Parts: sequence; structure tokens; C-alpha cells
Amino acid sequence: MFSRTLKLSPLRCRISPAPSTPFQSRSAYVRFGPPRGGSNNYQRFNRRPTLGEMWESPRFRKIAGGTAVGGVTFYAYNTEVVPVSGRRRFNIVSVENEAKMAVQMYEETIAQFEGRILPTNHHLTRRVRKILDRLIPASGLQDLEWEVFVIKDDSMKNAFVIPGGKVFVFSGILPICGDDDGLAAVMSHEIAHTVAHHAAERLSKSFIALAAVLVAGIAIGDPDMVGRMGRILIDLVYLRPGSRKQEAEADYIGLMMMAQACYRPEKAVTLWERMEAAEEFSMPQFLSTHPSNVKRIQNIQQWLPEAKVKSEMSDCSGTPAVIDEFVKVFEYPKW
Repeated sequence: MFSRTLKLSPLRCRISPAPSTPFQSRSAYVRFGPPRGGSNNYQRFNRRPTLGEMWESPRFRKIAGGTAVGGVTFYAYNTEVVPVSGRRRFNIVSVENEAKMAVQMYEETIAQFEGRILPTNHHLTRRVRKILDRLIPASGLQDLEWEVFVIKDDSMKNAFVIPGGKVFVFSGILPICGDDDGLAAVMSHEIAHTVAHHAAERLSKSFIALAAVLVAGIAIGDPDMVGRMGRILIDLVYLRPGSRKQEAEADYIGLMMMAQACYRPEKAVTLWERMEAAEEFSMPQFLSTHPSNVKRIQNIQQWLPEAKVKSEMSDCSGTPAVIDEFVKVFEYPKW
């Protein structure tokens, strides 16, 4: 860039047809040289103003303040209480919309595992169904159309529930469960996600994250860079911690649920001990969407006294002993 300022000649050329001309063009106007009364100094056009420059504008401060007040009001208005745990959270997705999205998820899951889903009369499916039938009254979701699908995949140690009552259990997790109490701990945890409407909450959090990235991109002036870095940062400091909080909450709700259904809540501890022993690799917790197995065991041990009170309130005092005698006498098979 040259250091000297280029000054244009004051000569101006104006083309303006005479008013009497029948074919006059009112827009025909050409002018050379700087605007009248203007400066001759060079200026760079299309430069994006900095955030500090924008903040100097009273209009910008008014808009920013109104947006902030509106955002806080919107957040507070859409805050609700999670059942059982009592945690307050932001959620803008209704139960109806969550159910509509669940239908598509269910159809995609059925198509994905077609040919590997065990029939409804299979002994594993029937046994999982019996445990589900015992847990549902404790969930308060008896009005849903519950279905059980056992997927034949011994390498997959997992289970999940799609909102709307669709339960999927992989055969690979059954040996780790060990017995009905172990599987009840797994299933009650997954059902708890539906009780707490965690899927709707996750989608709501995604909306907030997207809005934050867009606002930051506009403010800083580089939407692409902010978009790339912002998504990573928000995932680490906002979305993943939120997911771990949901998982811990599902552990708590599920523990209370299995205790109310007269399953032995202490068996949830042994389940996660077996899960820890079977896990080949464990990433650092701050990078994970789930709490570590050790953390889950610590939490459950802390909640056990409350869960046992829940069992006593449900009149389950003699049930575990009766089950133990039944297993000894009839040698009911483990998974």
C-alpha cells in the first residue's frame, strides 16, 4: 500500500440531458472526482466493524440488551422440573414432538437390525418381557405401548429404550447382567431416560448450542472459524457434561424404580463392577458422555439407603429371600 495519499483532480464531468429533450433519462448522471464537500483521503470500504465499535452505538447496545433480556426470559419460561430427581432443566421440546421423532428412530432401528431380532416367543425375549412388566408400574408410564426386542449380537454389551416404550436389549449384555436383578438395573436405567424425557432435553440443549455459536460468529466477525472451534468447545464444556448428568440421573431414577419393583437395588453395584471388569478401554471421563463405572458405583452406594427405604415402602421385605429359595430349588438358569 502506498504511504502517500492520492488526491484526485477537482475536475468533475456531469452529463445531464436538457429538460427539453423528449428522451430524457432522469438517472443519467456521471460524476468524476470526490463527492462535493467530501474528503479526498482514501477509505477502505466493506470493512466489518469490530465488536468494540458496534458497542459504541446506542442502537446496538439497545438491541443487545433486549436480546439478552428476551433470551433469559425465554430460558426461564421453558424451565421445568425433572420427575423423581427434582432437577430443574431447560426444555422446549414437547412430549408430542418427542414422540413424533421417536417414531422415525424406531423405524430406522428396526430396519438396521432386521434379521437379528429374536422372535417374541423366544425364551430370552419372554424373560426380558417379564422383567419389563414388573418395572413399568413403578415408572408411571403404563399408558405407553411397550414392546421388547432382543437383538442377537453377543459382542454388543448395550441396551436402550426409544421414547414411546420401545425396549432394545443386545444379547451381549445378558451375561454381564448375571440374573434378573442385574438386567432390571440395566432396564430401569434405560426406562428412566424416558421417564425424564432426556431425549427432548438433549435436543433443546443442541438448539442453545447452535444459537450460541451463531451469535459468537456474528459478534467476532468470523462465523466459519467460530463455528468450527465453537462446536468443539461447546461439546466439551456443555453437551458432554450435560450427558453425564443425564446418565447419573437415570442411574438414580432407575435405582429407585427397581427398588420399588422389589428388585434388589444393591445388585446394581455388582452389575457395574462386572461392567468395569469387562470393559477393555475407558476414555477419560471429561471426554465421555457417560460417568465412569467407578463413579457410578460410588453414586449408587450413596443412594442405596434411600433405595432400601423405597423397597420397604413397597412391601418388598420378603421378596428377595423368596426369590433366592426359588432359584436354589428349581435351579432357574442364569443368562
